[in-house]
Amino acid sequence: MPESRHRRSRGQALSRRARSAGNLTSNRPKRKKTNKIYLIASALIAVLVIAGFALGGLTGGGHGGSSGSAATYVDGVGERQSIAPTRNHLPEGTQIEYESFPPTSGDHYPPTALERCGFYEDGLQDEVTVHHLEHGNIVVSYNLPDPAQVDQLRSAVGNIGLSNVWGITRSYDKIPPGQVALAAWGVLDTMNGVDGDRINEFFNTYAGSLGPETVPCR
Repeated sequence: MPESRHRRSRGQALSRRARSAGNLTSNRPKRKKTNKIYLIASALIAVLVIAGFALGGLTGGGHGGSSGSAATYVDGVGERQSIAPTRNHLPEGTQIEYESFPPTSGDHYPPTALERCGFYEDGLQDEVTVHHLEHGNIVVSYNLPDPAQVDQLRSAVGNIGLSNVWGITRSYDKIPPGQVALAAWGVLDTMNGVDGDRINEFFNTYAGSLGPETVPCR
């Protein structure tokens, strides 16, 4: 028996609904895939942000990093000194004339005379410390007759992390009694007694960043 028009129309309508439902179903996985990509991207960004904070904590960031914050003289942190015209290596035992005491630049002894970072109560020669200054080290010179002040200075310097990498501290009788002098390449700061905050600022500004070469003393 021939199929009626009613049945054919009904069949066509059902086919259209089926195709429509199929199209909706085929679209759903794309939406899920998009959401999945979004979630993965968000997680990756979060991981990178956390890693950035962790790295900043390890390096200390800013002043707590591996070197000071200034590559040139900073107004108000010590006083700028004239740079000597030469910085030659001269044989150990050679007497070298310097423009200031303690000196902040000039000729000096060769690498064999260099010392490790530390606190030298018996002193170090200027010809040795100037080579450390050339390497970006900070040299703290003191003439403190009071043993309590020496202990105070030792504690102040020891609490500065950068001093373990860039710091030389030595007794020095060429400055007035009761004085502490902080030297970087071309910069000098002097004070009466021990000012821990001032010493810390000097290290955080210049340690490992001034000088023709940057070589840790540790």
